[in-house]
Amino acid sequence: MPTDNRRLLQMLFDPRALLRLVREYVGAGRKRDQPIYTYEDLGRFLDTRASFVAQTSLYGYLRTRAGARYPELFDDDAFVESINIAKWQMWLACLSDLSIYAGGLLAQRTPGTTSGIGEAILATVSGILAATGIPPDAGPAFEEHARRLRARVAGCEWATITDDETPFGESPAALVTWAPIIDELKQLDEDIVRNSVRFRWQEVRRDLRRLLDAGTLCGTGAPATAQR
Repeated sequence: MPTDNRRLLQMLFDPRALLRLVREYVGAGRKRDQPIYTYEDLGRFLDTRASFVAQTSLYGYLRTRAGARYPELFDDDAFVESINIAKWQMWLACLSDLSIYAGGLLAQRTPGTTSGIGEAILATVSGILAATGIPPDAGPAFEEHARRLRARVAGCEWATITDDETPFGESPAALVTWAPIIDELKQLDEDIVRNSVRFRWQEVRRDLRRLLDAGTLCGTGAPATAQR
């Protein structure tokens, strides 16, 4: 079993390893409470929280469904490939949902700036995608999904985005679609799976409401538009 897969397997069954993942993505102590003053800060928040929700949602579902047999599945290269594809599809869906929510929150706190907010969120998201590139294990659908993410941000009516779970529609659906579980079981699990992803977003929304300094952020100007 490759080293990365051993690390993933450890995380799934060892609570201490899962805690390390949490700290890796969202930081610990003071760093986690760092206010969001710039679009660089916002981009870091979007990327890390999207990664955290994507991976904990996916791996948590797989662990629950597979139970004690889960270690055996990691000897199956095709299954590992499916996990990696699902991981990246979940990340894109989470990044999409959180970016829309963040832009809507900015629009609510700084009325009259929606056109500038749209450009800034699109540039921020494009920068995250450019930095990530096309991962070799992401599968053939990654690039098209990234294009749809940009299109969703570019076409968003920011004044209509509400401060609730409404913007978070793609990530629950992505877990149901991409998790490498047989369709019959996913149909039985669908409501629970969707709600589990929605639940994970609650703390992220609370953090963003608390940390986002919208006035200072909008005063810094939009980031340079990344190559699309």
